[in-house]
Amino acid sequence: MTAALELQGITKSYDTVQVLQTINLTVEEGEFICLLGPSGCGKTTLLRIIAGLLDPTDGDIVIRGRKVTALSPSERNIAMVFQSYALYPHKTVWENIAFPLRMRAPASTKIPFFGRFLPAGKKLAAELSRQVPQAAAMVGLQKLLARRPSELSGGQKQRVALARALVRDPSLFLMDEPLSNLDAKLRTDTRREIVELHKVTKRTFIYVTHDQTEAMTMAGRIVLLNGGRVEQVGVPLTLYDDPDTLFTASFIGTPTINQLPLEVSDSKVRLLGQLSPSALLLKAMPLLGAGHFTAALRPEALHPAAAEDPEAIPVQPDFIEEMGAESIAWFWAGERETHRQIAVRLSREHARDFTAIQALRPDWSRAFIFDENGRRIRLSSLSALLQEAPL
Repeated sequence: MTAALELQGITKSYDTVQVLQTINLTVEEGEFICLLGPSGCGKTTLLRIIAGLLDPTDGDIVIRGRKVTALSPSERNIAMVFQSYALYPHKTVWENIAFPLRMRAPASTKIPFFGRFLPAGKKLAAELSRQVPQAAAMVGLQKLLARRPSELSGGQKQRVALARALVRDPSLFLMDEPLSNLDAKLRTDTRREIVELHKVTKRTFIYVTHDQTEAMTMAGRIVLLNGGRVEQVGVPLTLYDDPDTLFTASFIGTPTINQLPLEVSDSKVRLLGQLSPSALLLKAMPLLGAGHFTAALRPEALHPAAAEDPEAIPVQPDFIEEMGAESIAWFWAGERETHRQIAVRLSREHARDFTAIQALRPDWSRAFIFDENGRRIRLSSLSALLQEAPL
């Protein structure tokens, strides 16, 4: 089956600044892909290159088996939804949705008065009467077709932009942070609507966001970008549960993953700058070899423990965020240059006695070990040792 989109060695440079570094990506028909990353990582630049709004410095774009690198946006059969909606304020919802169909209709349909009576004009009228209500119904706008944008809420405006994209029947839907102007409640509702729309249309969606919650809840696959290059590609839970790099581990997840400095030297192990009596870390020492590492643990992989537990990390309570069913507690750990905050998810039971917690025991079976360059250390012997670690 022909891929919906192929990016082959895409680079983009401005003078001496390289914005994108050899991006290779294959998107299958019907996939929902999120381009995720921090500000300045190149995700919007990449989307604009796919759309034809920017030319790549090098590389090719292939849509459904057709090389489109040199084609204009109008020749690529794509639809784009922007953060700013880009609606015409003087046109009704119906007219805004119909606009793409009118623009690509033959010139004869635009002849004043007479154009509507010509064969092309009659064909256009039939298309509009069928496709505009159909697109509006898909996003729940049937009762708002006579309104103008000034009479709509932010969520309704975004749905008009989605319907206008739908009516084009494009090969690709490109979305550039379409929810960033909405409040939290509308963002959640519209997020769900876009996912449902994808299921109904079965079309290929390329969605740009810096919000990991959007990416985790919407995407079939996430393409995580960092400094203009692809850091990792995978289904959302793979990036969360099996990160390749410290950047992936720290970018995905809220609160961010805890990063504990780990030093192995002279037959000793230091965790957070302190000599560790942990039997498990001492067993791991010959597998790691001498050097500086980072042990990364998610907030749910640390648990309250007795202060005398040799596997536990001594901590001092700082503050707690009550969130209903669970709480996020923050502790201080380590000394001097390794002194840092640690976030832990606590049940209601443990949250009540938060200030009494003096030690946290890591669940090493859920830990990730990274080298000095932030690359995951994937030794089968180390993984087996960590998996056998008792709680």
